[in-house]
Order: sequence, then structure tokens, then C-alpha cells
Amino acid sequence: MTTHALDFDPTEKEANILAFLHTFAENAMRPASIIADAHEHERPQGAIEALHQLQSGGMGYRSGSAVDGTGDGSPAAKALTSILRAEELSWGAASILLSRPGPGLGGAAIQASGTPAQKEQWLKRYEDGSVRFGAMALTESNAGSDVSAIETTAVQDGDHWLLNGTKIFATNGACADVVVVWATVDKSKGKDGIRAFIVEKGTPGFSIGRLEHKMGIRASETAELVFQDCRIPRANLLGEENPSAEKKGFKGAMATFDLTRPGVAAMAVGIARAALEHTVQVLESESGGFHLGYGRSRAHLSALQDAVQAMDAQIEAARLLARRAAYLLDQKQPNALEASMAKAKAGRVVVDVCATCVELLGPAALTRAHPLEMWLRDSKVFDIFEGTGQVQRLVIARRILGYTSKELP
Repeated sequence: MTTHALDFDPTEKEANILAFLHTFAENAMRPASIIADAHEHERPQGAIEALHQLQSGGMGYRSGSAVDGTGDGSPAAKALTSILRAEELSWGAASILLSRPGPGLGGAAIQASGTPAQKEQWLKRYEDGSVRFGAMALTESNAGSDVSAIETTAVQDGDHWLLNGTKIFATNGACADVVVVWATVDKSKGKDGIRAFIVEKGTPGFSIGRLEHKMGIRASETAELVFQDCRIPRANLLGEENPSAEKKGFKGAMATFDLTRPGVAAMAVGIARAALEHTVQVLESESGGFHLGYGRSRAHLSALQDAVQAMDAQIEAARLLARRAAYLLDQKQPNALEASMAKAKAGRVVVDVCATCVELLGPAALTRAHPLEMWLRDSKVFDIFEGTGQVQRLVIARRILGYTSKELP
């Protein structure tokens, strides 16, 4: 097995930026996320705009950041730098970080699979400092992890494509200027018939359906997108249009997640870290109302100490997996396995840590007045979106064992 020399320590400059982002996350993002959680579909514009200003100044985090230049100017440090920032900002409010302006998952898909002309046309617009959003539409009511079940169709009609279907769970879908839509051009080909298409806001036949009411990350907008005879130019087919490209269409689009899964893992680590730090702070405080009642706090219980050290170790393991996946991106090396490992590990860790922290602090931690209640609800989606934990573990096992689903009996 190939080994790599790893250096995850931030530079002095980056450490100063992280310290600033920590203060911003604590004072601007976390209070806004609590208010937004109680008032779903009322976007926290002040915090979002402030985050956009940081991003425009090169201090933020963007999805697909390995390729869109949000690092410190060093070509070999963009992805790793970005996920360090993602963890810090998610420590404050992952739901607001998900709401940040930028090309989003749609931009990452264009970067991963688009032609040079498409990258120039569709990504440059996000570099002028204006507030713009991008999105990707993949999931359907009957198609999530199994994308071969996608029912949205794309039919060529002269110099155009006609899209028909309904997508759900599109992050920033309602406010996006550009959406990358996955559809089948030939249902009989299964995954090999799946291609991605670039759809611009305002295109006739493209409309916004409902905004989802969610258990968690309620500051983040999640929309249903409807396509009814949506006519887009033939050039909006993502990637090259030829038989060879068609065979690679699905794999090329899936490369999107190799770019973004390390960042999602880092966001999960940020939430888990926030939950554990808060729990330790409460346990250590005699004024927090959680002491044993005879002069000793719960922090002196050996069982509690074991739980705390176990959570801290799991958070560190998830953090290192995320950073290794990002490091490989920076080195322009394949990271599909490592990205899946990071996503699977962090998605499970954040759910377990938040649940354990609630158990340690007792019933009060389940009230809306307590941040742990919100973090527990926020945590679950990180084990689901961008590839469920179950599917990630299946992919990891098959890669390690050296076979694919096509080789199963």
C-alpha cells in the first residue's frame, strides 16, 4: 500500500486566520443559526452576507475548494486549507456555512466534468464578488444513492435538450443562478445513461416547488425543483458530447463528490467538536447545575471520563481522515477511497458524539434552550447527504476487496 508524507499543521498565517474565523463563528454564526433554526425559511441574511465578505476576501470556504482558489495562494495547499476553515466555521454553524454564496455542488460538478469552455462560461461569474448561488439536483423521491433509478429524462431535440422530471433536497436550489441537473438519456443503459446538464435560472419550464421542512440544518434552504419540457441549449450537456464521453458521464459526475466529501467530513467534525467542547465546559462548571451534589462534578466519574476520551479520539480520527483526503487532492492524486472513508467516518462520529453528549448532560440538553438539542438534529444529515454512510461503507469494502458491483453473482 502506498504511503504519503503528511503535514496537516497550519502555517502561522493560517493559524491566525483560523483564530479570527473562530471568533466570527462564535459571535456571528452561532447566534444567527439558533434564531434561524426557530424560524425556518427565514434566511439569516446578515450572517450569510458577512460570510460572503470573508469568502470574497479569501478567508472563507467554498465547496469544491480544491479547485476554486480559496487557499492562501499556494497551489499545493488549497483543499487542506479550505477544510481547516470548514471545520472552524461549522463549529459555529454548519447550516449557515451550507447557505454561503458560491457555485456550490453545481460548481464542483462543472469543475470535475466540464469542458474548458463550460468552466469559463459558468464559473467565472462567481468570481466578481456578487452574491450568487449554485446548486446540484440529483436526488428524486425514488432515487437517492441508487442513481440508476433516476427518472428525470433528457431528450435531444435538434440543438436543444428537453428535461422532464422532479428533483428534491437541492441545497440552495431556490436561490441558485445555475443548477446542474442529473437525468437519463437512455434508461436501458442504467448508470451509463446518466448525464448532467447545466440549467440557468429563468429558463422556461424550470420552476421551484416546495421548500422542505427539515429536522435539522434549518438555516439552510432545501428545495424541490420541477422541470417540465425545460428546453436548454445542446451545449449545456456537461462534458464532451461523444460516445466515449457518454460512457464516462456517470463516473465523471461522481468525481464531484471526491472534491466535496472531505469538506463535508470536516463540517461534521466541526459540529462534533462543538458538542464535545460545550459538554466538557458544562461538566466542569459547578454553576451549570449538572454536578453530583456532594462537592464533586460529574467530570470526576470514571465512566464519564471514558466516554469523553472515546469521543475525543473518534473526532480526531475523523479529522485526520478528512485532512488526508484533502491532502491527496492537493497532491493531484486519486482520493476516491479516502474521501469515502472520511465521509463515512465523520458522518457516524458526529451523530454518536452529539447523542452521547445529550446523554451525559441529561434531560435539560433536549430542550430548545440548549444548543446540544439543535446540534443533535443538525448532525444526522451528515450521515446521509453526498452518499449515505451505508453506501460509503459498501463502496469502501468493495475497493479494499478489489471488486465492483458488476462482478457480483
